[in-house]
Amino acid sequence: MDDDPLVRAKAYPFPIPSKSFILTDGQSLNIGPGDRSPDLSDRTPVLAVGSNQSPEQLARKFPGTDWGPIPVIRVRLSDFDSVYSAHIASYGAIPATLQVSPGVEVALFITWLDARQLVRMHKTELSGANYRFGKLNAIDLEVELGPPLEAVYIYTSTHGTLCDPNGPIPVAEVDARGRPRLGLNQIAIQRYVRDLLAPKMELDTFIVGSIDNPGLRRRRSYQLKVKAQPFTPSSLTTVRI
Repeated sequence: MDDDPLVRAKAYPFPIPSKSFILTDGQSLNIGPGDRSPDLSDRTPVLAVGSNQSPEQLARKFPGTDWGPIPVIRVRLSDFDSVYSAHIASYGAIPATLQVSPGVEVALFITWLDARQLVRMHKTELSGANYRFGKLNAIDLEVELGPPLEAVYIYTSTHGTLCDPNGPIPVAEVDARGRPRLGLNQIAIQRYVRDLLAPKMELDTFIVGSIDNPGLRRRRSYQLKVKAQPFTPSSLTTVRI
């Protein structure tokens, strides 16, 4: 994991494996369809659509050696996609959220969290008021390991989906089939946002400004939110924490 804030911002969503894995003490062990499923009892299935799919980011959120194992199971979700949220994260990245996308099948992961791990994940996701916690019901989900699921819990952006004239912008690093348009990687989406908000500014200067100046970051996020697309599928219910 790189400690340089600029490098970290530009590296979002960080390396995402192609197989399920178990995170233990900051290290990941890949598991596949032929392996025995880990014990998922007494755990909550939380869909990861952005950097929570990455062992690197999960290791940041669960530092040290006392969190216990976290099974992270690869899935394919139909009629949704991983797209960019209309806000800038505290560490300068433009993060992901989920959006309805008919005909798309997106590869994501489920983090199976025990009660203590879920409290910790809530703290990392909800403390900045950028996401809300809910339950996505009646979904078409193919799981690599573990029980079949028709509903999962999820963090969704309170800012809505970042759009260009062609609609919501997919995250290029997240694998998907049937996308009607190409996704953008983090550098490209940062350029797009820079061109919208500060077209004469050098890109690294723009990103560093978002990292170092919370007031500026909030103003930029507000500007992006003005024309954002909300996420309001009928299958989503809000969960009170």
